[in-house]
Amino acid sequence: MASTAETEAERTPALVVNGVSHSFGDRKVLDRVSLTVDQGAFVVLLGLNGAGKSTLFSLITRLYDNVTGEITIRGFDVRRRPSQALQRLGVVFQSRTLDIDLTLMQNLKYHAALHGFAGRTATERARQALALVGLSDRASEKVRALSGGQLRRVEIARSMMHHPDLLLLDEATVGLDLGSRETVMKIVRDLVARERLGVLWATHLMDEVLPTDQVVILHKGVVLYNGPVPQLLKLTGTSSVREAFRSVTGTKSTIEEAA
Repeated sequence: MASTAETEAERTPALVVNGVSHSFGDRKVLDRVSLTVDQGAFVVLLGLNGAGKSTLFSLITRLYDNVTGEITIRGFDVRRRPSQALQRLGVVFQSRTLDIDLTLMQNLKYHAALHGFAGRTATERARQALALVGLSDRASEKVRALSGGQLRRVEIARSMMHHPDLLLLDEATVGLDLGSRETVMKIVRDLVARERLGVLWATHLMDEVLPTDQVVILHKGVVLYNGPVPQLLKLTGTSSVREAFRSVTGTKSTIEEAA
């Protein structure tokens, strides 16, 4: 029988954001934002460009300092215990950050070194990460030879090198064709199912939300809805996430048109 401590650890959410606000000067960009990502959950952070999604990610990753509210990763406060919190976090930012003149393996081994892995351990972790995203056969190729979708897959592999509990992805499919978008999303959803990884997926694209997802609608820095998709449709009396988003936010255009 599992100990009480083990049981509690299993129940500890991958991410908790509680009452977090943030301003740039006099302009408030986040207003008392709260959300939870459980282990093994795929949570969609849905909002127009400028809604505050990237600012929230910057607070979670400590690029910005949260002076209000609380952010915890697997129970560790990012302000009070940043090392313990951030070592459980993987991130794929919207901007590309790979060195295109290095091979896939060189990029991943460099990242492994930043996490304190070297030698055979770094190589093995890099191989495992590339296998997760289906790019084992491209390990010795330079990054510049890859397509946009393959680049994203390498970035996902890199984010998994240290076996995180939480993965943040900020507009990870922007600029990709439909086939590449579907491949990237399938890889991430498979990781959720297989690794019990908690994922916060920030997007403005309606078709990236599945009926089984939890969705957090962030609009002008305020969370307007936080819950399962079927409940969102029921509350708004609509038949699609696009229509529900319009209803909740009061916007007339589709989210894709406004983004």
